[in-house]
Amino acid sequence: MDPDTGYLFITRGNHLMVVDVDSGKLVSDIIGLSAIHGTAFADHKAYVSEGGANKISVWDDKTFQKLGEISAGTRPDGILYDPAFRRIFAFNGGSNDATAIDVDSGKVAGTVALGGKPEAATSDGAGSIFVNIENTGELVAFDARSLGIKERFSLKPCESPTGQAADLAHGRLFSGCAGMVAVTDLKNGKLVATFPIGGGVDANRFDPSTGFIFSSNGQSGTLTVAHEDTPDKYTVLDNIPTAKGARTMELDAKTHRVFVVTQDTTPDTPRPVPVPGTFRLIVLRR
Repeated sequence: MDPDTGYLFITRGNHLMVVDVDSGKLVSDIIGLSAIHGTAFADHKAYVSEGGANKISVWDDKTFQKLGEISAGTRPDGILYDPAFRRIFAFNGGSNDATAIDVDSGKVAGTVALGGKPEAATSDGAGSIFVNIENTGELVAFDARSLGIKERFSLKPCESPTGQAADLAHGRLFSGCAGMVAVTDLKNGKLVATFPIGGGVDANRFDPSTGFIFSSNGQSGTLTVAHEDTPDKYTVLDNIPTAKGARTMELDAKTHRVFVVTQDTTPDTPRPVPVPGTFRLIVLRR
């Protein structure tokens, strides 16, 4: 969700849909992209990770005109803006590293080797980036300026950490894993709690005003809602039915709406094949 316009940017493989969530109308549909994954925003620009082209494309977030391209590593996936040092970080699943892009110059500032396949990441706003490493079950912290690795923390019993969210006020990070969310203390990297979620998590979000943690679970077709009772105690409140495949998510913390997307797929095929005309945006309201 673009913090400037309030529009929702939905990456869909080879095109990028921009939706006005208040009216439900499509504002723009940017075509000609290659295996896109995520979007980050800075200075009225949208930075889109194009995994199929090993680059980040840059777009004006109001006119939707293309402003440029920046080379990344192999298969950039997750993408993040760090306001502390005004850098965009692209997390490259093929080359197991992260590319740092300077927002002011539009140039690559450097690369940090992560030692595994990176997934979702969080900036603590004070100089550190925390990223899930999916194939090693780790949380890696690195310096946003020097790009040096600070710490590597095991997330066991968490396996295959993907989605991520954080309660920065209390120093807690939430990693979505196979069947659970692992809660880590950002100061020392210790696992302080876990709680169960549905299957096939891909995204997590935290609403600081309600203390709710959300997990979108595509395999089970549910949205797990948990509450942060204290920084070390969590209660699962509900597993709300959404739809099969609804695994990517966004939260509007101002209105407390949660957005997930999905589409129907053909049965009994080795890989799910989308059924044309069935893509949909599901809105959950508090």
